[in-house]
Formats: sequence, C-alpha cells, structure tokens
Amino acid sequence: MIRVLIADDHAIVRRGLKQILAETRDIAVTGEAETGFQAIKIARQDTFDVMLLDVSLPDKNGIEVLKQIKKEQPKLAVMMLSMHTEHEFAVRALKAGASGYLTKQSAPALLVTAIRHVAAGKKYVSPALAEELASSLGVDTGQPLHATLSDREFQTLRLIASGKSLSGIAAELRLSPKTISVYRARVLEKLNLSNNSALTRYAIKNQLVD
Repeated sequence: MIRVLIADDHAIVRRGLKQILAETRDIAVTGEAETGFQAIKIARQDTFDVMLLDVSLPDKNGIEVLKQIKKEQPKLAVMMLSMHTEHEFAVRALKAGASGYLTKQSAPALLVTAIRHVAAGKKYVSPALAEELASSLGVDTGQPLHATLSDREFQTLRLIASGKSLSGIAAELRLSPKTISVYRARVLEKLNLSNNSALTRYAIKNQLVD
C-alpha cells in the first residue's frame, strides 16, 4: 500500500484528492496538513511513501518545505502540486529534489499514475509539461529573465507582486527587512525593472502569481 500525505491549505482540494485516491486499491491517504510547518511535523511523526505538496502554502513556501523534507527524509518522494503551468515552477521544484510536478488541472488518472511512478522511485511530469520542458532545452535565447533568479529572489518577486510589504515578507520568510531589500534590489536589477509596480506587471504578464 502506498501511504500518502497531502499538504494543501484548501480543504476542498484535499477532499477532492482523497476522493480520487479512494477509488484505488493500492493508494491510501494516511495524513493531511494545512500548512508547511504542519506538513514537516506530520512527516516526522509518521511514515509515508509519497507527499503531495502544494507549491503555495500560507505560512511557508512549498519549495522551502520540499528542501526541508528532503534534508530530513531523503527517501520520501515529494510530488509538487500547483495551479501554475509555467515550466519555470516545475524546473525549480525538480532541482530542489521533487520527484514530480503536476498541475491541479490534470486529469485524475494522471494523479494516480504520478503517485505510482514516484513511489517506485521514478520521476514524473505530465506529458504536456514534459513536451514543454524538452522544447526549452538548449534554447537559452528564449529563456525568461526570471529564470536567472535564485529561489529566494524568485520567492521575493512573487510575494512583492502579490502585494505584500517588505516588512511583511521579512516576517513571513523569517528574515530581516534589510535582507529582503537586498533580494528586491537584485530582482529589479536582473529583470531590468525600476520599481515594484513594474515588477508586479512583469509577474502578472509571466503568470508568476496566483
């Protein structure tokens, strides 16, 4: 039996995932978490084969949760779930140690297939995303500017574009406002932008915010 932990802050999403997996004989949801810290805590307390982890959690970025989980439990397969189809998110997740990446719009059959794949130690991305990733390989001229950002810079970009203040971002990421200001300056420089308004327009245009 493949034991699954679902980490998503939306109860309706968790319920939907459980209903899909309830129709299988070899997969069972044995744990649920609403926040990143809760997901880490539950993963420490029990044994799971696969974690379904939302990229966007209210208290802790999904990529950060992923890195923490892989540091503590490298054998736990983590499948990232996201509303974003932009392959930049998938690349960052896979580089951080994710076993797979699936959008929430994917068909139920893909979810079941993905879980079985990662539980067996394989990597999984949807056929559509795999095609997009393959087509982008070796084409540096088409690489978006935000691909040059570090994970922290990328995270700062998204939070600023979501309307959060630097002090609010600092509190959420548990970093000093000065550090966040440095990240913001780097983001503006790398993206050739002048202010937060331009940064927000860039993020919306490139579908980097919810």
